[in-house]
Amino acid sequence: MMMRRIGGLAAAAAVLLALTGCGQPEDGGLKATGPAECVRMVTNSGGLEDRSFNQSSWEGLQQAEDEFGVDAEALVSTAETDLEPNVRQAVDSGCGLVVTVGWELAEATLEHAAENPEVSFAIVDEVVEADNVKPVVFDTAQAAFLAGYLAAGVSKTGIVATFGGGNQPPVTLFMDGFADGVDAYNEAHGAAVKLLGWSKEKQDGAFTGDFEDINKGRVTAEGLLDQGADVVMPVAGQVGEGAAAAVAERGGSASLIWVDNDGYETLPAEYRPTLLTSVMKKTQDAMVEIVGEVLGGGFDAEPYIGTLDNGGVDIAPYHERESLVPAELDAEIQALRERIVSGDLVVESPSTPGA
Repeated sequence: MMMRRIGGLAAAAAVLLALTGCGQPEDGGLKATGPAECVRMVTNSGGLEDRSFNQSSWEGLQQAEDEFGVDAEALVSTAETDLEPNVRQAVDSGCGLVVTVGWELAEATLEHAAENPEVSFAIVDEVVEADNVKPVVFDTAQAAFLAGYLAAGVSKTGIVATFGGGNQPPVTLFMDGFADGVDAYNEAHGAAVKLLGWSKEKQDGAFTGDFEDINKGRVTAEGLLDQGADVVMPVAGQVGEGAAAAVAERGGSASLIWVDNDGYETLPAEYRPTLLTSVMKKTQDAMVEIVGEVLGGGFDAEPYIGTLDNGGVDIAPYHERESLVPAELDAEIQALRERIVSGDLVVESPSTPGA
């Protein structure tokens, strides 16, 4: 979809007044005093507790509540028909900042941003080009590269796998990085670890066509495990919980790599022993940063791009699977991280933000 740029040069100043209530205390700092000192977030159809970016975004806004004293409220979408009405309701609340989450909300975000240039918007995991919309995106391929290298290094069967919820750039970006990490391990070690579920060259692979049906994740993961994979990375929101269940049923012979946040902290406790690592998007930190920018009058439409360098993406600790990771392998991964941060190693994908 072609996104058009719309006027909104006065948006930052207007939203600062709306969000802070214009108060200036004697010490020169900002003081929120007005009834509109608020931010509203609209989830996609995955709901608020999706163990993914809706949940992380909301946690970030709750943290902003604690740090800045703003009032945050989430409008939960349970179906596609909720999306546009929820964005309209968020705008009608009078809040100066509206956060929308996911590609499903791109069209509604653009529409309401054009109609309300005095309101600032942030959209997570999607790029909408308008002067009062800040895209919040993540170069997850960088962190997924490390996870792919790790997966290939710990695999006993020589087969690892990934699958997605849909063939969309925020999904395939993870898969491209993962594939490159596996290839890098093979090249470095003269190995032949095989990747199931994704072909970077063809930009196609295994997809459930859904981000909510846990059973589809279980069935897809079982198929990959039955083909010999002993590390599986689902990139499918709630669907991934089905993959966690399938991996757990293998009794420790297989490992799971989660995405978006640290699955060790967000998944049910029974899946913790299966988690090798997680490819994390620090959406929570990004939300706090953006609210702070609005409060400080520094809001702009320049995309926030999370990278390894700025801490916007990373891999999680190995937790209970740490014993599977030899010190030499971990050292290789840390060295690769440094090379990516320095620019010596560039992880490329057709879906790289800003590419």
